[in-house]
Amino acid sequence: MGDGRSGLIAGHTLGMGTALMTDLYELTMLDAALQSGVASRRSCFEVFARRLPPGRGYGVVAGPGRLAALLADYRFEPQDLKYLAGLGRFSDELLEHLATFRFDGDAWSYREGDFYVPGSPVLRVDASFGAALLVETLVLSVLNHDCAVASAAARMHDAARQRHLIEMGGRRTHELAAVAAARAAWLVGFDATSNLLAGKQYGIPTAGTAAHAFTLAHHDEEAAFEAQMRAHGLETTLLIDTYDLRTGLERGLAAAKRLGGVPGAVRIDSGDLTKEVPRVRHWLDDAGAEATRIVVSGDLDEYRIDDLAELAVDGYGVGTQLVVGSGHATAGMVYKAVAVARHSGTFEPVVPVHKESEGKATRGGVVRPYRVLSDGFATAEVLVERDRPGPPDSRPLHVPLVRGGRAVYPYTLGQDRRFHQRVRAELPEPMRRLDGAPQFEAEVAADPDVT
Repeated sequence: MGDGRSGLIAGHTLGMGTALMTDLYELTMLDAALQSGVASRRSCFEVFARRLPPGRGYGVVAGPGRLAALLADYRFEPQDLKYLAGLGRFSDELLEHLATFRFDGDAWSYREGDFYVPGSPVLRVDASFGAALLVETLVLSVLNHDCAVASAAARMHDAARQRHLIEMGGRRTHELAAVAAARAAWLVGFDATSNLLAGKQYGIPTAGTAAHAFTLAHHDEEAAFEAQMRAHGLETTLLIDTYDLRTGLERGLAAAKRLGGVPGAVRIDSGDLTKEVPRVRHWLDDAGAEATRIVVSGDLDEYRIDDLAELAVDGYGVGTQLVVGSGHATAGMVYKAVAVARHSGTFEPVVPVHKESEGKATRGGVVRPYRVLSDGFATAEVLVERDRPGPPDSRPLHVPLVRGGRAVYPYTLGQDRRFHQRVRAELPEPMRRLDGAPQFEAEVAADPDVT
């Protein structure tokens, strides 16, 4: 199985760097910061979500393993510098700085698969102010996408109640976002993906059989089903609703009988599934095909999956709603400075900084997060001064991500997948409900003393 630590992104696939996957103002700020001397000051930035979407009690962290490799490989290629010079708006000092730039800071993050609540410092970056500026957009791009998908996928996994889940959203999003989405879904418990690049990149099991076009291309349904089963065996899944559901099922059973058995599974991709699933199960049982499984698909989200929980569904194919975060395509993460040195110098101490703007105020100071547990359930998330121990009955939440510009995230995707199931079991039941709400927020235990 793939270790999940490689940083798949468009630049890596298309032969480009990642540095220009950023916003113009990162470079305009850096240009001015180099001239004012602020760029070299020590700084600390945090990534957090101010709130969760309505009806959600928690979010799921996904993406740090990808991000570590991207930060370690962050650089401006010669063609990038040529483009920037051609804009005619940057100083020679900035262009010379970017020509040799490598991210050499440190970063810590919540472990992939852990949950977060409002205010959780999901990522912390310690670097020069100039270096921290440059990576902001990349950091937020990865975390906002991957956390949004993982958060929705975890709710779908709960609603599915241990039934088979296939991620199949590749045709509903950007071609490389689809690979990251498959990774995030696998992290929280999905069983397979239809995306072959995700299978290759991360070792995720792949699944898929045929579309309606395959049936339409044959003389009739029965011929299509027989061809599919001759190629892939009786265990393949037949898509039976191209024309009429019952007729399609009967033709699939007839084709399978000629080959000596029954289909492994049938898929329903349309109609009112709450009505169609019981009918198909009844028809299968009457035909002696009790072993044939039923798989459903068609714009499923956690609510529709939950509606089907008491029916004879054996598996779900989820696409559109998964890759768009089930209505919340971004996790709402922000990247904010919490401490900056007042003077330049390698060991100059940082001091807290914070915003006071209405609705967007931030907390200042460097902290470390801990999760407090009682009887096996999470009861609080406490932020303590960075040099102080955590509270009793707690576990630290930050793990190393990057050290001195080198990727050091210590876990594989498979390890994080198992970790997520343990962590989700720590959630209080009200937080796991589909109409849940956070039971606590990340709170500072004491005023940080960072000098």
